[in-house]
This record gives sequence, structure tokens and C-alpha cells, in this order.
Amino acid sequence: MTSDIAIPAPETAAANGHGDAHTTAGFGALTLGSIGVVYGDIGTSPLYAFREAVMAASGAEGVPTPAAVLGVLSLILWALIVVVTLKYVVILLRADNNGEGGTLALMALAQRAVGTRGTTIVLLGIISGALFYGDAVITPALSVLSALEGMKDVTLHFEPYIVPLTVMILVGLFAVQSRGTARVAAFFGPIMCVWFAVIAIAAIHPIIQQPQVLFALNPLYAVSFMIHHGIIGFVTLGAVFLAVTGAEALYADLGHFGKRPIQTAWLFIVVPSLALNYLGQGALVLGDPGAIVSPFFQLFPQGFFRGCMVVLATAATVIASQAVITGAYSLTRQAIQLGLLPRFEIRHTSEAHSGQIFIPRINQLLLVAVVLLVLLFRSSSALASAYGISVTGTMVVTAMMGFVVIWKVWRWSPFTAAALIAPFLFLDLTFLAANLLKVFEGGWVPLALGALMIILMYTWRRGSRLLFEKSRKLEFPLADLVAMLEKRPPQRVPGTAVFLTSDPLSAPTALMHSLKHYKVLHEKNVILTIETAQTPRIDPAERVKLEQISPTFSKVTLKFGFMESPNVPKALAIARKLGWQFDIMSTSFFLSRRALKPAAHSGMPRWQDRLFISLSRSANDATDYFQIPSGRVVEVGTQVTI
Repeated sequence: MTSDIAIPAPETAAANGHGDAHTTAGFGALTLGSIGVVYGDIGTSPLYAFREAVMAASGAEGVPTPAAVLGVLSLILWALIVVVTLKYVVILLRADNNGEGGTLALMALAQRAVGTRGTTIVLLGIISGALFYGDAVITPALSVLSALEGMKDVTLHFEPYIVPLTVMILVGLFAVQSRGTARVAAFFGPIMCVWFAVIAIAAIHPIIQQPQVLFALNPLYAVSFMIHHGIIGFVTLGAVFLAVTGAEALYADLGHFGKRPIQTAWLFIVVPSLALNYLGQGALVLGDPGAIVSPFFQLFPQGFFRGCMVVLATAATVIASQAVITGAYSLTRQAIQLGLLPRFEIRHTSEAHSGQIFIPRINQLLLVAVVLLVLLFRSSSALASAYGISVTGTMVVTAMMGFVVIWKVWRWSPFTAAALIAPFLFLDLTFLAANLLKVFEGGWVPLALGALMIILMYTWRRGSRLLFEKSRKLEFPLADLVAMLEKRPPQRVPGTAVFLTSDPLSAPTALMHSLKHYKVLHEKNVILTIETAQTPRIDPAERVKLEQISPTFSKVTLKFGFMESPNVPKALAIARKLGWQFDIMSTSFFLSRRALKPAAHSGMPRWQDRLFISLSRSANDATDYFQIPSGRVVEVGTQVTI
């Protein structure tokens, strides 16, 4: 059974950027948690971003020149300032949907603003959501591999063990996900604080030794590098982008920690530490061009300290993976509620924060994909080529939808909104074009993953719509049926029957089959519709709508936000206050379980019909998804062709 997306709820203050209301944990704890979960990804970029960018800038010679080092450094520092600080931390974190962030929350916000003309917005949301899954697969593989490769700087004897150890660590990481983000964040936050402190302190001595590295703070060095290096400068830009990957996860995890803790952590801890470390790596390479082989680990003295740093880097990269894994859970729940994916089992892992969830099936699929990537590419340099395309693609779409939100929701003039977003969009498109040069070196991986997710989301949305339209044509109008039953009622039995349906205007299939086979009617009958709003959460006062349509029939509409897990019995308890005497132990829930078969003539190609049917079979049981006691459920089977 699929439910329609409901008519949008009125805008709230949260839609305009005041979305921390559902947070119950303390500000300090959330700031610490955000350092551990949100900034793990971008915080470990120094392991590989500077190295890959300078090697790209060095061209065929392979020896970095001072101009290349300063140019790359300037590009990295200003990318952090413009892309992450200005675009995400200052602007987009205000574009929250009742406290929730990420591309699908932004899509729902934009779609609500434009109304019925939102088809393009939905398509953009599907594309960006699909590309985020590509990021969620590549980030854990690249991060952990790049840290363990530091073992080669301690001793070359470790080299054969890098890939097996990477796989073992990743399996362990995905195994602990069911314990929940709150516990993970409490453990990860302090480790990442140590990480940021250590990478900043280690950079101070090289900067003192080579103070000319501070010239990189001047953006003219970045501009000069791009002008004088032609195609090499463009290729380098693709590697420079590795320094800002993680910004999209920052936005997607907004619902887990809230806006202000994320902003505070970035401005006062994360960005100063990252800037110092990149400057330190640059100073090291200016003094010794040969250090470019492993500039990050060579900031630390050989022996014990470097060995400790490999251990800390491994811990930090495991944490880096957490940001996108958590983001993937949030994205999946939003996609399910917005009708873009079938129902999956969703487990809540925190009583204090409703955004913290675990989705077992997504966890398993991510683990398989990540391990396959590690075994396929086997080195961080090879994986770095695959990285970037999915993130830049998501950022381009985010900027486009951000324009719609600033224009329609914040009510800026279109010219002012365009003037604000255009520079960011131009920069994102430039980064995307630079990353597209790496398609044949591994960039095809996120594109293939993204294409697969786009096909799945589009098929599910299109198939659900066709199925709904076909069912409506076959079903009997509810008002006519109720009039007939009240006029000539069949045998009555005690109790209440609740019939679930996605179309409140038509008689539920389960009701028609119940009358056909049992030839009886309960004393009280409820037609129950569950709607998903385009806001993350619904106020309990607006949860239930009750309408009496005859002495023995009533309609109940339950509305849930797209970030909420529907709990039908809990919601129906609210209906008691509206006058419905609801007793779960004397109530039977009737659901229709549809067996789908491909029709001879369908609105989709045959392969897509089969894919939709396969997705439908994989969906989580409606009884479990809506948290209805299984002992109170009667399922009626029907066969439908699509």
C-alpha cells in the first residue's frame, strides 16, 4: 500500500531558518557530537587532498614548484572559505525544513513553495539524493584506505596488510551502526577534538620554518595559478575539490545536531585547524619537494610519533565515514516518506533526538558496496579519481534548489536571489567540469551508482502513481457504498473495523473483499488514510482529522512529517480527544496485500514494470512499518496488473 504526498502544511518559523526546536540535548554535547559525526569527513581530507592536488599541478615533471604549491594552497583555502563557510555554514544551514537539512528536505521545501509546478524540483531532488549515495559509498573506502597507507611511512613491511585491514575496520564500523548515532558521537567527538588539535599543532613548526607559505592566503595566487597553468590548472581543480568533500554531509546531518552547534564547531575549531594543517603541508613541500609523496604524515617525526599518528588517523577516518553513513539513513527515510523509495525497516536509536535512526537494509547494502570498492581500487590515489563527481553533482543541484528557496520561501526578489547564488553555482559547475575529466579513471563509479539510484527512485515514484490511478478507476466511490450499506445493511458484528487506504474517496479494497467473502459489517467502521506532509514533523494537534460520514462510518486522516516514522496506534489515541472511542483490543485493522503482475499494456516499459514489482515485494510489511499490533491485523489478498 502506498500513500500519497499530502497537501503541504503552512510554513512555520523553522522553514525560515529557526529549526533547532526539536533538539533536547545540551548545546555543548551537540557541538561535541557534531565535531565527531558531521566534520569527520571534511576533517580527514588533509590526508590526501593536498597531495593529490599538488601532484596534479606538477604535471609530467612530478616535481612541485613553489608557484604550484602556493597556487594549490590558495585554491584549497579559498574553497574552504567560499564553498563550505559562505555557501553551507552561513547560507544553506538557514534553509532548513523544520530543522531538517539535506537535499530532499530542501527539495520538499522548494516544492512546497512552487506548488503544482514542482516536477523539475522533484527531478533535481532525485538526482541529488542518488548522487549522495555514491558519496556515502566512496567516502568510507577512501578515508580508511588513506589513513592505513600511512603505515608505509612507518615501515614498508606493513604494505601487504593495508587492504585486508581496511576491510576489517569497515566491517566493524558498519557492525556498530545499530547502536545509534548518539553513542557513536559521544565516543567520536573527543577523538576528533584531539585530531583537530594535533593536526593544527604539527603544522606550526614548518610554517615558522617557511613563513612565505602564508602568501597563499592571498586569493591572487589562486587566480594566477589558474591563468598560467591552462588544462593542468583545470585538472588540479578537480583534486582541490577533495578538500571540501563533506560539506554536503554537513547539511544532510543538520537534523541530527541542529544549526548552531554545527556552525560553532566549524568557525571556532574545524576551519582554523584545517587551514593551519594545509599551510603546514605546503611549508614542508616548499622546504623539501620530495615530501609530496606523503606530506601529511611527514609533518610528524619518524618512529613512535608517526606510528601513533597512523592509529589516530585511522580512528579519524572511521569517524569520517560516519558522517555520510548517518546522512544516508536520513536521506533514505526522507525518500521513503516522500514516495521515492519503498518502505524499509527504520529503527530509532535515541529518545533525546528524533533524527537519530538506523536502517538495517541500507547498512547492509552500503557495507557490500564499500568493501567491493576497496577490493577493486586498492589505493587511495586510485579512489581519489572516483571521488568528487557525486559530491560536485549534489552541490550543483543544492545550489539550484537553494535559489528557489531563497526566492520563494525567503521572499527575496529573483534578481537578488540569483546574485547571491550565481557565484556559488558557477564555482560548483567549474568543480563539476574539472571532476568530469576523471570519468575514465574511476569517476564512472559514482556516476553508475547515481544512475542506478535515479532509475530506482524514478521507477518507484512512477509505478506508485500508475498503480494509484489504475486502482482508482477500478474502485467503487466510498460515498455511494456507504449510502447503500446504511440503507440495506448486512449482518452486523460487534467491534470496530479500521480499513487502511491511500485513496479516501474510493471504497478500500479490503472493505469490498470483506463484504464479498464474510458478508458482515462491524458496528463501527473507520476509513483510515495516512498522509505524508512536506514538512519534517507535524504538530500533534494537527496529527488527526476525524470526519463522520454516516452513523456507522467515519473517516480518519493521520498526517506524519517526512522525517517521522508513522505509529498508527499512538496517533489514533489522539482521536479519543476528538470523540472517537478507540480501544485497540476491540479493533481489527483490515489491510489489502496486493500481488502485482505486469500488464500487457502499461505506462512503463516491461523492464521497469518488473523492477517496480520487485521493489514492491522488497518493501517492509505495512503492519510493521505503521507499528500496528500484528494480532489485530487481517490481510486481504488481491491481484493487480500494472
